[in-house]
Amino acid sequence: MSRIAAVEILQVDLPPPVPRSDAIQAFVTQETPIVRLTMDDGSGGTGYSYTIGTGGSSVVALLKDHLAPRLIGRDPSHIEAIWRDLMFATHATTVGAITSLALAAIDTALWDWRCRRDGQPLWRAAGGAKQRIPVYTTEGGWLHLSPDALVRETLAAQQAGFKGAKIKVGKPHLSEDLARLRAVRDAVGDGFEIMVDANQCFTLSEALRRAPRYADLGIAWFEEPLPADDITGHARLAAASEVPIAVGESLYSIAQFAAYVQQGACSIVQVDVARIGGITPWLKVAHMAEAFNLAVCPHFLMELHVSLTAAAPSAAWVEYIPQLDAVASSRMAIEAGHAVAPDRPGLGIEWRHDELERRASARHRLTA
Repeated sequence: MSRIAAVEILQVDLPPPVPRSDAIQAFVTQETPIVRLTMDDGSGGTGYSYTIGTGGSSVVALLKDHLAPRLIGRDPSHIEAIWRDLMFATHATTVGAITSLALAAIDTALWDWRCRRDGQPLWRAAGGAKQRIPVYTTEGGWLHLSPDALVRETLAAQQAGFKGAKIKVGKPHLSEDLARLRAVRDAVGDGFEIMVDANQCFTLSEALRRAPRYADLGIAWFEEPLPADDITGHARLAAASEVPIAVGESLYSIAQFAAYVQQGACSIVQVDVARIGGITPWLKVAHMAEAFNLAVCPHFLMELHVSLTAAAPSAAWVEYIPQLDAVASSRMAIEAGHAVAPDRPGLGIEWRHDELERRASARHRLTA
């Protein structure tokens, strides 16, 4: 029986390959907490999570000071028990982003170890529902782009085989959003899906005003229209809107998703494997969505989500935003508009560990 003998923690900062902006913020850099586990038999696993510019050092401190010491000597096959023990050990700081992001880095490392031990890819070990998932891009839809640039980027995505594209909304006046969306729709035609994302910037009254105008353009979903803690507002909007309401990237626990589902406050579940606390809770949310006949379309982290969406029957889309190219030799395969989950054992990410070491802004190691 293997035991965890050493825990390494790195913080690796990855600037985005293109400028990224939305209605409330800019993506400054991906602070990437990395956890590498080594067992007493020499086996190991690597996991990670992320921020978009702040809080990375706090995640690393929580890992180093409070969570990693509790891993030494544990049986790594007890993934569920470890997740729950660590969550309750930090109960005073849950539910919250810092704790969830720290838990995710550990949990994904444990799953990577288990899948490598068993010689299985993550998508098969976690359920094996299908290997191919439709893929859409967000990388050409940022809010700072002009209508002409949006059209160029979206046409290029369509020609590259993507099935859809997400366009950021939240310009000061509705007419500006509509002009941007109409230009894209006219260029790509009706058979190409367009999603819109407001990043929580609207009041309920403004979202109610804009939703039917978006519906006129055949929008696939209206993402994060309101602040994430406004479940009642989302429920009222979902009941009134012809456009499906999507939420999830700013929810940090299974119970938060359950509250949305129970109140009919969304019909697209965008659970993020890092922000929910790892693969273990991600799968529970995905299966809860399945039980309520809701689609799962996760947020960001395509290198992990390609395998998780392939594992879950309720998953409908993978979001294309590349971020690990500088530190991983693997790439997400795309064929005929579908992302293909990797068959290699583990998470499917082939890290360039030399590059992780070179880029690390912090590093810690704990041993037995």
